[in-house]
Amino acid sequence: MPAPQPHKAADPSNTRIQQALQAQDWPALVRHCRQALRRDRRHLLAHRTLGFALNQQRQTEAAFQAYRLARALWPRDAELLINYANTLIEHARPHEALPMLETVCELSPNEALSWIKLAQCCYALQLNDRGFEAARRAEALAEDVNEKVAALTQKAIHRRELGQVREAVQDCEAAIALNPYDTANHTNRLLFMLADPLATSAQLTKAAREYGAIMHPTLPAPDFAPLRAGGPWKRLRVGFLSPDFRAHSVMYFTEGLLAQLDRRQFEVFAYYLYPRDDSVTARVACHADHFVRLSGLKAEQQAQRIRDDGIDILIELAGHTGHNGLPVLAQRAAPVQVSWLGFPATTGLAHADYRITDEVTDPPDADAQYTERLVRLPTLFCCYRPMSRNPLWRYQPRYRVSPLPALENGYVTFGSCNNLGKLTDEVLALWGRILHEVPTARLLIEGKNFEKTEFADDYRARCSRLGLPVDRLELVPLDAGQQYLTYHRIDIALDPFPLTGGTTSFDVLWMGVPLVSMQGDSFKSRMGAGILAYLGRTEWLATAADEYVRIAASLAADVPSLSGLRQSLRTEVEQSPLMREGQFNQLFGLGLRSMWWEHLAVRQARGDAEVQARLTDEWARQAPPEWDQPAPQGVGLRPGLRVPLSEAHQRLQDLTEKAKSDLSALHRTQEQITRRHWIAVTELAEAVLCASPHDPVALACLAEVEHAHGHTDFAVTYLKYAMQAMGVDPADT
Repeated sequence: MPAPQPHKAADPSNTRIQQALQAQDWPALVRHCRQALRRDRRHLLAHRTLGFALNQQRQTEAAFQAYRLARALWPRDAELLINYANTLIEHARPHEALPMLETVCELSPNEALSWIKLAQCCYALQLNDRGFEAARRAEALAEDVNEKVAALTQKAIHRRELGQVREAVQDCEAAIALNPYDTANHTNRLLFMLADPLATSAQLTKAAREYGAIMHPTLPAPDFAPLRAGGPWKRLRVGFLSPDFRAHSVMYFTEGLLAQLDRRQFEVFAYYLYPRDDSVTARVACHADHFVRLSGLKAEQQAQRIRDDGIDILIELAGHTGHNGLPVLAQRAAPVQVSWLGFPATTGLAHADYRITDEVTDPPDADAQYTERLVRLPTLFCCYRPMSRNPLWRYQPRYRVSPLPALENGYVTFGSCNNLGKLTDEVLALWGRILHEVPTARLLIEGKNFEKTEFADDYRARCSRLGLPVDRLELVPLDAGQQYLTYHRIDIALDPFPLTGGTTSFDVLWMGVPLVSMQGDSFKSRMGAGILAYLGRTEWLATAADEYVRIAASLAADVPSLSGLRQSLRTEVEQSPLMREGQFNQLFGLGLRSMWWEHLAVRQARGDAEVQARLTDEWARQAPPEWDQPAPQGVGLRPGLRVPLSEAHQRLQDLTEKAKSDLSALHRTQEQITRRHWIAVTELAEAVLCASPHDPVALACLAEVEHAHGHTDFAVTYLKYAMQAMGVDPADT
């Protein structure tokens, strides 16, 4: 966020405010602003600056109070409104910022900055058409390099959301040419190149190395010697660094790991980089042994906090996506630093030591594509858990696998619920070939902005130009509330390429929908290959366009087999490595331990590879024998309080008995759900299920809750899941 601009001194207060602002002395700036406001409650420069200074000190609520008062006194001061809106956007409150920025554009229509900020706000609100037009206007008005770069940045991010991936990459490259040291455009270029059909894996690696070159700090990395005592088998402090401990796709793959990574071997720190919490954040704060908010701090401060916590291994989860922690890795915040999960390519950073992957998604010839050393797990690189946003919905009847829609429709529906940026012209044209091969089939595409008539019409016109029969095309607006439910309308899912699906691919398979994918030569184009390989369904995996069409058409040709597959596929998925959390957590822990051994071996025998190998072999044979047994499960009840699963069970059963004892004195009404004991049962049962999915005790207690309130169908559903978790077939009872 740019600082308020200094103004010519009109009085001593202005001079003091300007000096403190230029010195970035935030406590002095707050003091001078408040002194000026005591003398003159309408002092404009003090009002423009006070909220900014308070926000710099992370006094967020005080900053907003100052801005609210300032806006009440100066409702049409453009600089004040920009400062206020900037702070709102920084704290993930773009809805409040939008009307202010609209006023700014009205007041200063010839200032590029007005339109740049409006475009930035529109991106947060997914108003991409409007944001793109604002960015174009800013580009036309830009008077210096900084404004031109900012306008190009905004153009690029909106273009990507509008499906103009190649043009978005070109805007990033134009911005980098103007200012090679603007890291945002390097990151955006890498993110957008993933879906650019003209970008090769070699070009992506080269662009990542260019990013790494400008991120490498000029000062030497900190020396972590002497290491904390303990040796190769000590309990390691592992930090997970992410902006996505919230309702975000990353959480579908990390919650189970955070909850049940072996606490005998690891102490778990979660470092949160996003400025706003939600219900998922609250769960992560309970799963982790330590939950630390780092939003609003500079990268140097974030790195120092991690060093102060004595982290042994730091795992960055975002890669080149928004609010990422790569600048922290560049500061060398921990002795061992790892990239995992959030970005399907290299970071380009010299200080990212390892990347966690697997041998299918990153085959043996992939190492040259990375600056990191690849650690290939003997399983898929991640483990999926559905329903991150609403965990108990997993057990609701409407999320059961539905009958095959083709049985009722009389035709097969192919479908995609991926980001529209992945659906390049090449992808859509190939899907058109499938529709011509299966002349009765339809194609459903879910995506942003399809609720807007003009956008949907333009998309249909694009599809028509690419050879798709538009009368068999169904465009469905993206709606987070319909996640998983849209799959009830799809018979066969089509994976895009070269950037294949991630979370969406797991979602469709869990909902019983087969996935046709095409593998490429790098991680971004092999995620589908890895998923289908570890599921044991490589017959749905193509190596060329003709094979892709043949697989899709063959699946569509046998509706009875497709129907049977739909009813069995969820069980296949849940029993496969895609969802076996216990196995994944153990193998992930072994991967972390092997990184630690390599680090110790290098320190002890620097330059001698033979001695290093001998040391790691010796340490591997010295594992504490009790660690061969499965890790005891625990449940985080609140931040800082983790108890064994058995203790959580006892608490849950005690609460349930207490709640049931109250029933005799009550009439069964809908309002009973508000009674304190039943609420406590529900909340604790959900906490247990978030730590240990399908826990039979928690499910049985939820059945008691539903039965107590007359919801017989839900009570029976929970009991069935509880019996299945205990290995009992409900049909046998």
